Amino acid sequence: MKGPESGMVTTMGKGAAMRERGIRYGGGPTLPRKAINTGFSQTDLAIEVYPLRLQLILMSRGERTFIRISKKGTVGQLHKMACKVFDLAPDEVCIWDYYGRTKHSLMDSLDKTLDDANIQMDQNILVEVTTDASGSLDGLVKRNNFFESDAPKSGLPDENFAANNYASRSYSSSLTPSIYLRSPNGDLDNVHGSSGMITRGSPLGLTGLLNLGNTCYMNSAIQCLVHTPQFTKYFCEDYHREINRQNPLGNVGELALAFGELLRKLWAPGGRAPVSPRPFKMKLSRFASQFSGYNQHDSQELLAFLLDGLHEDLNRVKHRPYINSGDADGRSDEEVADEYWANHIARNNSIIVDVCQGQYKSTLVCPVCGKVSVTFDPFMYLSLPLQFASTRSVTAVVFSCDGSVPPTPFTVNVPKQGRCRDLLQALGAACSLKNGEKLLIAEIRNHKIYRFIDDPVLQLSTISDDDHLAVYKLPKLEKRVNYIQFVHRHEDLDHGNNNSLTSWKPYGVPLLAQISRNEIVTGFDIHELVHKMLVPVLRNPDSLHLAVQSSVSTRTHSYHTDSSKCQLLLVDDSNTVIEKSNDAIRIPQSSLATVFFINWPKADLKKIDTHHLEYLPEVFMYAPPAKRTRGEALSLYACLDAFLREEPLVPEDMWYCPRCKEQRQASKKLDLWRLPEVLVIHLKRFSFSRSTKQKLETFVNFPIHDLDLTNYIANKKTSERQIYELYAVSNHYGNMASGHYTAHIKLVDENRWYNFDDSHVASIDEDEVKTAAAYVLFYRRVREQDIARGTSNGSQLYAKRSHGYSHR
Repeated sequence: MKGPESGMVTTMGKGAAMRERGIRYGGGPTLPRKAINTGFSQTDLAIEVYPLRLQLILMSRGERTFIRISKKGTVGQLHKMACKVFDLAPDEVCIWDYYGRTKHSLMDSLDKTLDDANIQMDQNILVEVTTDASGSLDGLVKRNNFFESDAPKSGLPDENFAANNYASRSYSSSLTPSIYLRSPNGDLDNVHGSSGMITRGSPLGLTGLLNLGNTCYMNSAIQCLVHTPQFTKYFCEDYHREINRQNPLGNVGELALAFGELLRKLWAPGGRAPVSPRPFKMKLSRFASQFSGYNQHDSQELLAFLLDGLHEDLNRVKHRPYINSGDADGRSDEEVADEYWANHIARNNSIIVDVCQGQYKSTLVCPVCGKVSVTFDPFMYLSLPLQFASTRSVTAVVFSCDGSVPPTPFTVNVPKQGRCRDLLQALGAACSLKNGEKLLIAEIRNHKIYRFIDDPVLQLSTISDDDHLAVYKLPKLEKRVNYIQFVHRHEDLDHGNNNSLTSWKPYGVPLLAQISRNEIVTGFDIHELVHKMLVPVLRNPDSLHLAVQSSVSTRTHSYHTDSSKCQLLLVDDSNTVIEKSNDAIRIPQSSLATVFFINWPKADLKKIDTHHLEYLPEVFMYAPPAKRTRGEALSLYACLDAFLREEPLVPEDMWYCPRCKEQRQASKKLDLWRLPEVLVIHLKRFSFSRSTKQKLETFVNFPIHDLDLTNYIANKKTSERQIYELYAVSNHYGNMASGHYTAHIKLVDENRWYNFDDSHVASIDEDEVKTAAAYVLFYRRVREQDIARGTSNGSQLYAKRSHGYSHR
């Protein structure tokens, strides 16, 4: 395999086998690396490429140093390393988990692994000498007792957190002095006295989460899940009985246990301080290495993993049967859908399925034989495109090389991941391209053609928003052609020179003509080409008189010209001036186009409409505009329509037609068949390609009340109305590189909205919930009988149970 960064090819094996392999096949030097157990069986081995990097802090001397140690190393090994590094006697040293400059626990279980002790990459370990009063706290007592902590200057990790390698990109607020409370399990928690914080006596469920360093994405997602009424009820009851520790697809139940414990802390009574999600993040990192460390991640990606992981840990099915769902064979959609759902439940049955999973109807149609395939698949959430997110607008000016119409700008919509042929097709339709005509796209830089964009399969992502495109409408020729571009120049008097010589400065957009290769061209032929192309921009076409000269030099010369005429100078690479004549002019072959200059004296510029020659807009921007006002808002229903619209499969995802026995680019249509109790909607604000990444700031107008999806259900035998109410939003502010996640949460029983910004929780008005930062929406089903009774689930139930609850 390849190392993650070095690109080195490595092979895993044991001593004798590796020696035999080296003798037989050769290879480079042996580089032994430690293999550690990453799972719960003896076969879950992996090379530990990056051991833990920890900072040891000896407070009494003010010394700091970094060490490397395996995550499977023990607390005893760490203790020995600390003694060796600082040259201390082992019986005089104790070490502390000093995560975030807070003493979380005394590390005295010498046989416990650092992984089990929740020690993370790049965190601090405090080394104390028990005989040195200046380096320890007053009243040091025996091991296993807990100590009051050094109060940090703020509730954020210290400046050496994550070894400065993971600088937080989250927006932060100044924090007031902190109070510390001891939790039932011995952890010391930080209570911020910020005016924006919820105080004691407030409703339950208003507890924030500490930011561990770029973990706002995780905090936002967790708050949305723990405030889902069904999950609040489930995890505050005896959910342990449903943990499936034997599921090979699960996490031995540990992810569910960590999530349940965190939820209980967040809903605990008594006005608790912000909770540290550190134990949960350790479990998350263990089972999903992509979320390890302190880089910023996507809250929706975390939600997707977490919902799937919780489902596997809580799957009530211990032994999954093998089931092969058959074709419809003429049966009704209702019968087939029920069969698919029953088969799904036979293998997947958990609280996550009960609450969050719905069912699609997917229809594929073969474009050749018309074969129709219908399947019914489960879904956990809907990922909706922003209506025009898959397209971009491109503006270009079309020049008719026959001089029939003035240069005309066109703006067209093309697939954002499309190709040059898509742009040519859209422009051809816009400018009414005729049979026998073709379009040639050119990028213009410094008033000259920089490149032709003529490869039909060229990705449109190579065209930037600030590029300038000229599109030339030319007749189709069967023979191979050479191109000639005519670059406009105007007089530029050099007043700093005593001779006041005239020089010529390029400006405007070049014109383009084509001639068949090996065709004999004279100066008068060039004259006719230019005259024809300039007619649309001349105020009086009869006033045009061109004196044709040619020059291969771009050096400044003093030309004795008739100022009443335009001077057309031919430039090639021979550096000679060719006198005007009827002699044949050699047009050299070029990868672009041979250049001619049209010199415009100041007097002649008055004879033309310079706007047509000078105006060439930028390609412009993606559609829709990056920011929309609420009056221009995109409806959530429009996003849903775009998601459910029939479209052909992409070439990379062809469908095997069982009738044709071949891969076909079938058309695909999705329909909603069965909706869940909690509907999670992901707005696809982020898009990626090989060369670009982008976030759309489009304002989406989503209903807070009465999201009615009744008409979107393909199962017409469902009589109940499908009405949903918003209760949580995961927000993303900022751009792709430096953003911040928050959550807007509604306490259903309080009927009030709150903003959860890491450790800060503050009430907000309902009209503040809708913003252009909305990223993931959480809706709960509202049944008509529930509305009539005025009942709901969630926080009230927990309030009744939690007074007798203690943390385990």
